[in-house]
Amino acid sequence: MKPSPPKHQTGYPTARKIRRACENELYRTVKRLGIWVPKERMAQAEKLYFEKVALNLPWIHENGSNRKLLADWWDENVSGEIAELWEVEPNKLRSAFRDAFGA
Repeated sequence: MKPSPPKHQTGYPTARKIRRACENELYRTVKRLGIWVPKERMAQAEKLYFEKVALNLPWIHENGSNRKLLADWWDENVSGEIAELWEVEPNKLRSAFRDAFGA
């Protein structure tokens, strides 16, 4: 029988959980922007965001309780490409994401 991890120490989330979290965060961001994003562009943004999170998973997992730091990471690493993809102003996108993310 495999021992379970200590109570407050969890392993990395599954790819499904990461993908769903990225999808939900982007959905909430779009709602706060008050714009319509075509399904194809939304899917591209979700894929881009998921890949960036997957590549930086150890750091993101380590800082998971610091939402401000995670939002700063998103601003630096993800927001520019998504703003270009969705054709929105980067500062508005960053602000909407922070509001949706709770940071």
